Amino acid sequence: MSVILITGGTGAIGSAVAAEFARTDDVVITYNRREQEAQRLCSELHCTAVQADVSDYASAQNAVRQVLDEFGRIDVLVNNAGIAQIKLFTDITPEDWNRVLSVNLTGCFNMTQAAVKSMISRKSGAVVNISSVWGVFGGACESAYSASKAGMIGLTKALARELGASGITVNCVAPGVIESPMNSSHLTTEELSELAEQTPVCRLGQPSEVAKAVRALAENRFITGQVLGVDGGFC
Repeated sequence: MSVILITGGTGAIGSAVAAEFARTDDVVITYNRREQEAQRLCSELHCTAVQADVSDYASAQNAVRQVLDEFGRIDVLVNNAGIAQIKLFTDITPEDWNRVLSVNLTGCFNMTQAAVKSMISRKSGAVVNISSVWGVFGGACESAYSASKAGMIGLTKALARELGASGITVNCVAPGVIESPMNSSHLTTEELSELAEQTPVCRLGQPSEVAKAVRALAENRFITGQVLGVDGGFC
């Protein structure tokens, strides 16, 4: 039985990843403010919830320390915590820019640096980062989000080369447009329908489909440094 740490576990993708692994493994999810949702999910899946603001270095370190204290190791880290923003580039404030990058990209750095230290000592582990199709080729009016997700891809490839000799794989999943509350809150029904029409399989993706890809990358020990598009052929 492996120990799986999933950041942003209360979101659509995060909870689907938690459900995928909880069938066979010990799962820990992090949450920032949504404690009730985290506890409800953990009650359903029999997993553990840890509070963490991934954008804060000390908070990330503390979350990893709690997991190591309770379970003794972390076998898989899934960097899923993220926020989105739709704005014209000329309207983005420095505060907007810093907030998106601090959660999506710096949060990935904070959690990964904290978790891989124990993986290196054990010479075993896997990191799976949740990027986005917009991180691959960019999205109009989503420059901060696209930049943060592209940064995750660059970090994935660099760490795969650096950590491979320590028995650690590092990969990335780049979802397309997924049916989720986050997308529904930023996009209209008409916009979501248009995106579905632009997707070759003619529909939006399901969180569970992303979760299955995460599991596959976490378990295959000869795949590293890769970006797997779960996008219905969108790009």
